[in-house]
Amino acid sequence: MSGIVAIIGRPNVGKSTIFNRLVKERKAIVHDESGVTRDRHYGECEWNGRTFSIIDTGGYVPLSEDIFESAIREQVHIAMDEADMLLFVVDINEGITPLDRDFANIVRQSKKPVLLLANKADTNDKLVMAYEFYELGLGDLFSISALNGYGTGDLMDKVIEGLPDEVFPEEEEKIPKFAIVGRPNVGKSSFVNAILGTERNIVTPISGTTRDSIDTRYTAFGLDLYLVDTAGLRRKARVHENIEFYSTLRSIRAIEECDVALLILDATQGMEAQDLNILSTIMEHNKGLVILVNKWDLIEKQTNTARDFQKLIEERIAPLSNVPILFVSAMERQRLLKALETAVEVYHELHRKVPTSQLNEVMQAAWTKHKPAAVRGKFIRIKYVTQVGASIPTFLFFTNHPTLVQESYKRYLENQVRENFGFNGVPINIFFRDKN
Repeated sequence: MSGIVAIIGRPNVGKSTIFNRLVKERKAIVHDESGVTRDRHYGECEWNGRTFSIIDTGGYVPLSEDIFESAIREQVHIAMDEADMLLFVVDINEGITPLDRDFANIVRQSKKPVLLLANKADTNDKLVMAYEFYELGLGDLFSISALNGYGTGDLMDKVIEGLPDEVFPEEEEKIPKFAIVGRPNVGKSSFVNAILGTERNIVTPISGTTRDSIDTRYTAFGLDLYLVDTAGLRRKARVHENIEFYSTLRSIRAIEECDVALLILDATQGMEAQDLNILSTIMEHNKGLVILVNKWDLIEKQTNTARDFQKLIEERIAPLSNVPILFVSAMERQRLLKALETAVEVYHELHRKVPTSQLNEVMQAAWTKHKPAAVRGKFIRIKYVTQVGASIPTFLFFTNHPTLVQESYKRYLENQVRENFGFNGVPINIFFRDKN
């Protein structure tokens, strides 16, 4: 993963349609009425083997005193600050408007690389209409149609060319990196400070104090790792009530760069929708996972309190399973070292290789015990399995009918792998290949 790209422009020029086109799914709401996009949308783009994050922003209206347009304007500035490249969108049918000119003046001051997109070039006779936008002085011009995809291939080539190069750390210098992620005010910085035994990061009871990511190397008790608190304090203009948006940007970057994510929950609030959104991001990026229930000292406990709480979490994250869940207290320094040791175990599981002979011995017994169901009168026979090199544990099953294996049987095989070989807290890939 390399780079963040922000789509910007005045209202109703087609930014959300472009976003949906580039991420190849309908994530952003598209409507003719201006101002529909208020909350930010994040996606992942892949082009020619490179991936990058992309942000859909709301329509920018300079100097407006409308409360919604003012909030959108602040979030657009935050997105511009964080992005490595900006896609400035204009409407080819309307030509240059005063809003385009005013916003272009602001964008030029950002000093960020900019690509100018003349959208809605749905027919050939509209292409000549795009040239007037060169007046805005915003870099290379691309005439595109988000509606039918015209010009987006050339655009993506240029985006990839302008993003920072991906950096691959040397293996001999590889040190595990653990991202501390979670909703605002769940105790992420308190957790890091308690481990380090110092006020390394600023901690306050105000949600969103931490706004930038800070890497801290930790070497104690036989451990050597990096802790990434998703947000050390760095004063940014225009943050204000948009803390959650800014924190999300930082969390995405931290998750992209880490090996294992430590998702911190607030024991007094349980697992909420935003926790599940962060969890989804972790899974999308194929990272190891440990769930830490912080502020456990504030919970009135009975005999089965921890067991019942863990069961509730497991039900919320289903079908995800085999995720380590620990109950900790940053304030009382309870089970903090155990949390790090568990994260290290997950890191090693992420890179573990099962010998082929042992893998086949165990899995052959599993598919003999429970054979895959016949499909359209065709019987599926699995011949053998091997673990192949990949960023996460990946298992290749050879069978006579790979396309007929049902999803339920794939889950059965994954469960058998986990029951026999562990891989706790680690995503697993299972593929099937033809072998007659």
